[in-house]
Amino acid sequence: MNERAPATSTASTTPGGTPRFTAEKPARVGVVGVGRMGRHHATKYANFEHAELVGVVDQSADRRESEAERLNCRAFAGERDLLDAGVDAVSIAVPTTHHLKAASPFLEAGVACLIEKPLANTPEEARQLADLAREHNACLMVGHIERFNPAVQALERAQRSGMSDDGAEGLIPRFVEVHRVSPMTFRSVDVSVVMDMMIHDLDVVLWLMGGVEPVKVEAHGVPVLTEQEDVCNARLTFETTHGKCVANITASRLAFKTERKTRITGNNGYVSIDYAQKKGVLIRKTANAIQMEEIREALRSGTDLSDLDYSELVAIEPLAMEGVDQLELELAAFLRAAGTGEPPEIDAEAGFAAVRTAQRIIEAARSDASSYPSA
Repeated sequence: MNERAPATSTASTTPGGTPRFTAEKPARVGVVGVGRMGRHHATKYANFEHAELVGVVDQSADRRESEAERLNCRAFAGERDLLDAGVDAVSIAVPTTHHLKAASPFLEAGVACLIEKPLANTPEEARQLADLAREHNACLMVGHIERFNPAVQALERAQRSGMSDDGAEGLIPRFVEVHRVSPMTFRSVDVSVVMDMMIHDLDVVLWLMGGVEPVKVEAHGVPVLTEQEDVCNARLTFETTHGKCVANITASRLAFKTERKTRITGNNGYVSIDYAQKKGVLIRKTANAIQMEEIREALRSGTDLSDLDYSELVAIEPLAMEGVDQLELELAAFLRAAGTGEPPEIDAEAGFAAVRTAQRIIEAARSDASSYPSA
């Protein structure tokens, strides 16, 4: 078994000041759905220092019994059984169409829920979940795991502290280009590639936009092997407090390679992120206003600048990456929020915005497809 990792601060308290999760009083946690992703959640919880894995729920008796035996916890046939056993926090890792049903009993009881992405299958169900969490003062976090990718966290640090140590302005996106493609796995083929794969990038792009949803959505999708879109390209136009930004996002589950890249261009710099390789580079403009105006004036007058060294106008910096376990970071952040009562890093409103934007993309793609004559 792996070395047990700390899940929360030992000083976690309720809003009223009563310790919630401590070394002496660990968080009692459970997992609903122990398929491919849920098994990983359960394993991580079982190894957290300040967490006790109470049990797992799954509709398959063989699967829940096997996981319970492996992780030395209890097996439950349904959500109510786990709730009656007493839990402080749960991961919901069932198919998206069952998120509302599986999470509702826990949220209504005030139990913290981490719901795997996407938050729900429709904006209406996502809103119901968000409302339940608010009404019952329950922590609800959405499992958009790319927020814990070292590349994204490095970008966040660069934005938070300015684009460099000299206090330069943080990156203000003007154009975002995203590619997420992979071979067909025949998992999640009952939903569009937008909900299956693109949803990861929608969450990151919406985060980059400060949570503002696009004012315009254009999309084109193609169902090839399934009855849902297997390939989709979306063009999203945002109007933010910093001005206009366009995001061009492509997702495909029909490629013969895996590629997960994001490129962000702003007024004062450029960022390239490779999610799969967990690496990135930041290129920022270093030429001051006077230098830039001199260059523009020279270009306007037709001066030959072919001898000008472009690298003298920019600084190229690798984004600092850390070797991390993204799921471990995500679950630790969830339990920290559940224990302290602080807002989770990806809250219900962020999850709702991603689902609503995904639905708008799917509707735009299908509307676009209907404009073509039948074969």
